[in-house]
Amino acid sequence: MVNGICRGTVEVGYVLDVEDAVNGVFLKEEAHLIEGVAREIGEFLGRRQAAVERLDLEAQLRHADRLATIGKLAAGVAHEINEPLGSILGYAQLARKGDGLPKSTAEDLDKIIAASLQAREIVNSLRFFARQTPIQKVPVSIASVVDEALSLIENQCANEGIEIVRRAEEQVFEVQAAPVQLKQVVVNLVVNAMQSMPGGGRLTVETRFDDSTAIIEVEDNGVGMTGDVMDQIFNPFFTTKDVGEGTGLGLSVVHGIISAHGGAIDVASEVGKGSKFTVRLPHGVEPSPELEPRTRAKREHE
Repeated sequence: MVNGICRGTVEVGYVLDVEDAVNGVFLKEEAHLIEGVAREIGEFLGRRQAAVERLDLEAQLRHADRLATIGKLAAGVAHEINEPLGSILGYAQLARKGDGLPKSTAEDLDKIIAASLQAREIVNSLRFFARQTPIQKVPVSIASVVDEALSLIENQCANEGIEIVRRAEEQVFEVQAAPVQLKQVVVNLVVNAMQSMPGGGRLTVETRFDDSTAIIEVEDNGVGMTGDVMDQIFNPFFTTKDVGEGTGLGLSVVHGIISAHGGAIDVASEVGKGSKFTVRLPHGVEPSPELEPRTRAKREHE
């Protein structure tokens, strides 16, 4: 027995037939000895289980401490960069509106503006990760948010040979959330799934309600991830992409937003078979049966 749970049995018997004693084939002392062996095994398993749990807890604490430190660093970097970056972008946009600009100058200004906008997105991602962006929660339908997010990238999916399968319950459920941030969660997860299917594939997005929890699942049949990669995917600046193709902030931002909403996100993956991200959010709002059921059509893009 380990912590009151039966983990197995110890079976002891004679090789040859033996006449039964008064209380079975074993003497009283032998029965006590067998029970003592079982207790020793249980205590050994209990100590090993406690050691494993302690190591897991220590790893979680180190991870939380590292994220807190990086969060403070990200907040400071975002604050220091945001103001000069805004000035660069503003002056570049004003200069671009000038008359009589040489073609080469206009092209250079366009590049400056594009680079500044990209840098601003990175700064915003840092602020999301550091949870400095204020959250204004309102009742929102998770199904509607997911549909809006998919509408932004369904053409890109079609161009890359990715089929979108949308599943949702007929009943409309709402959660207390910031719609823009929740939409960013879905977009980031879908883009991450798309990037794992370079040759095309199937992307399944499901929304449902279970045990007072709103659930969003994003599943792909892409390249999948190893255990080592899964242990790091929510760490900021971690990426498996080539240099210049990603900042490594997408999933860390997702984790920060979900945590700020009091939810949780899990991932399951197998190399060569794909990955599934599951987001769970406390609904915070009673279901709305009076709302007209939504017609869920399977959207496919070849």
